[in-house]
Amino acid sequence: MKPQHPGKARFATRCVHGSGGPDSATGAISPPIYQTSTFAFPDMATAAARFSGADPGYVYSRLRNPTTDGFEREMASLEGGGDAVALGSGMAAVAMTLLSYLRPGDQILASRTLYGGTHALFEGHFKDMGIAAAYVDARDPERFAAAVDEHTKVIYTETPANPNLCVVDLRAVAAVARDHRLPLVVDNTFATPYFQRPLELGAEVVVHSATKYIGGHGDALGGVVVGAKERMAAVRKTGVKEMGAVMSPFTAWLLLRGLKTLPVRMDRHALNALATARFLEGHSKVARVLYPGLGSHPQHAVARAQMSGFGGVLSFELKGGRPAGEKFIDALGMIAIAVSLGDCDTLIEHPASMTHRSYGADELAALGISQGLIRLSVGLEDSEDLIADLEQALERI
Repeated sequence: MKPQHPGKARFATRCVHGSGGPDSATGAISPPIYQTSTFAFPDMATAAARFSGADPGYVYSRLRNPTTDGFEREMASLEGGGDAVALGSGMAAVAMTLLSYLRPGDQILASRTLYGGTHALFEGHFKDMGIAAAYVDARDPERFAAAVDEHTKVIYTETPANPNLCVVDLRAVAAVARDHRLPLVVDNTFATPYFQRPLELGAEVVVHSATKYIGGHGDALGGVVVGAKERMAAVRKTGVKEMGAVMSPFTAWLLLRGLKTLPVRMDRHALNALATARFLEGHSKVARVLYPGLGSHPQHAVARAQMSGFGGVLSFELKGGRPAGEKFIDALGMIAIAVSLGDCDTLIEHPASMTHRSYGADELAALGISQGLIRLSVGLEDSEDLIADLEQALERI
């Protein structure tokens, strides 16, 4: 029996075998790294055809590269999109996607809880360009409908949200977007396509910081955008051809390597996160735990309806507030104090003073991001060892 083509196989099989199987030129199981800036043409006619677009061959690695192409094909396959665009970072993915839609005088309608870098972009450079941002409480999809005006050109959200793990009902928000003929752009970094596929729920575009779970090893910086071919052509023109926010071939290779283990890593992240969340929720010194996999999470039912797993990030607050949190974090032994997430290693950070510093104190309070909130990216260690480290640190406060 002839083996099934990877593109028609199930999710984990496509992660392992890629979107096209072994390298067609050499048979290599691990895709080659085409570490070149430019490509030679056999003759002038070919050169002219490639520059005109009549010949789809390679010209210059800022525009296209075989290794980067492979990563884009695989991400498009896993998210269920027509095409994908690889970029230099997650922030490049967010910025270049939105700039492909927006012009001065336009407005982004966004959920109130966003990654701090995204919020800083909206309130900084975009505002300087004359692009406004309006924010709504994404827990109520009708807030989006009420806030749309004649300047709104994009609805933007992330779910689960960073760092309070708010879960947005994507089907409901997508319905609002369709009613107003607006594109819905979703940051799917926390969930990955293994646990959540926003395009299937009605989104037009998905963005990722591929630095996180897609790569999974804390050694590659990249971003990726997935959607219909026409929209991806616009993102590619803006972000790659004109602004040069490109991904290197070596980074694309590292991310392809990371995708091979995405399902098994995400299962372990989620298993460890749930065990850790349950431990923290039951501890007398913990005031609250925010993790979509807990029944106590306010949007647990929404998460169950649109996610097949709940990811590896949780947040919690100690009863002693920020002083207790600082003492607790400093008392940890194995768990590292670091930003980012999705690594094999468990990482802990303080959003108010680190990743979400761009928000004002009143904005943080309105979002439920208190001065004592702590974000934990749960890694792949044995959960018993993680819990032991947390427990000994809790004993010191």
